[in-house]
Amino acid sequence: MIGQRTPDTRTLRPEAVVALGGGHGLHVTLSALRRVVADLTAIVTVADNGGSSGRLRDEFGVLPPGDLRMALAALCGDDEWGQTWAKVLQHRFSGTGELGGHVVGNVLITALWELLGEHAAGLDWVGRLLDAEGRVLPMSDQPLDIEAEVRGADPADPQALSTVRGQKQIALSPGSVTSIRLTPPDACASAEALAAIEAADWVFLGPGSWYTSVIPHLLLPDLRRALVTAPARKVVVLNLLGEDGETTGYTNVDLLAALFERAPDLGLHAVLADRSAVHRRGDDADELTRAVASAGGSLVLADIAHADGTARHDPVKLADACAQIIGDV
Repeated sequence: MIGQRTPDTRTLRPEAVVALGGGHGLHVTLSALRRVVADLTAIVTVADNGGSSGRLRDEFGVLPPGDLRMALAALCGDDEWGQTWAKVLQHRFSGTGELGGHVVGNVLITALWELLGEHAAGLDWVGRLLDAEGRVLPMSDQPLDIEAEVRGADPADPQALSTVRGQKQIALSPGSVTSIRLTPPDACASAEALAAIEAADWVFLGPGSWYTSVIPHLLLPDLRRALVTAPARKVVVLNLLGEDGETTGYTNVDLLAALFERAPDLGLHAVLADRSAVHRRGDDADELTRAVASAGGSLVLADIAHADGTARHDPVKLADACAQIIGDV
């Protein structure tokens, strides 16, 4: 029967897990973790200023819904119901009219926010519609902006530093990020996000655009404090490749150093990396092991890349690696 939900017969672990990030990186983490645990919450960046999200943000003064929508789509099941609704949520209107370029899920989320007046409640209702296998929350209840100091944005002066404002603009900048900050600087994390971290058994951070999706969670003072003080075990999932511009030339050791610079007291249980990617990125395995150990964690190398050779994590392989890390405790 069309639209009939298929019963889920998987045995899921009971631990409460929180995953932080944004965009495609968080999407793959959630696609993996929903196969592993029964209690899953995503905490998502809210600084996007481009595309459909940017247009809705500018017109209605709402949080940018795009990364939140992608997280909800990742939590859809593998049956006909889940995959159909994931496609609907991700569908982008074509054409040059007012709806052209907008994504169905972004419009739906914005409508529920207008009706209910609460971000978490609106996202919960979308989750119920999708039969999502987890919950999605914004990192803050106010839209944020990212400002970065970028070296090499000016081709005429490769060593000069430039200030670039906006997540979209930073992602498109040809230079490498040297520092980053959020505006407004006194923004607060959402109460629901803080409560989820406090109640979590495990927290996963990454992969994703390091300076615009991962590190922003450590730039909100109360969110960083919650991550540092929470009893949850923390796991960082590293990227497969460096990003053109934002982290050009960075090794995994450099990525961890950038993370620890913002939260030097963030203790880690483990850092998960693809075995082949570590070698491709030019990391010294011993140096990477020492960098992870400096934060109290262990380096876990596994085959988590997609078999087609593209620079994508395989959700099933990543799920197996996450299950191994959680199950070893």
